[in-house]
Amino acid sequence: MSGVWLFRNGVVRLVENPTSGNAAAASGKRKALLHTPSGEVVTSYASLERKLAALGWERYYADDNGGGGGGLLQYHKRTSVDLISLPKDFAHFGSVHMYDIVIKNRDAFRVIDA
Repeated sequence: MSGVWLFRNGVVRLVENPTSGNAAAASGKRKALLHTPSGEVVTSYASLERKLAALGWERYYADDNGGGGGGLLQYHKRTSVDLISLPKDFAHFGSVHMYDIVIKNRDAFRVIDA
């Protein structure tokens, strides 16, 4: 659990990830995922999936009998134990997901200020 504790009107509350979402948009600090070999900014899951497939990542389809995956898109490599989990809605694709992709594909992606 990360965030900032705010004290307002005699009430203390935890605001998680204050630099994500609306706060990031308000401050102009949006992030974007850059595919370094092509210089292309990833703007959809379709383009991201093509780039991940070229790197050996395969879409992981969970079974419908209570298996994981719920609201996630997941990718795995047969040669690795790594798993990339992304929200199904691209609108919820944030910097945490971008950095996860970068860590697992250091030479192919980079997070930039948009």
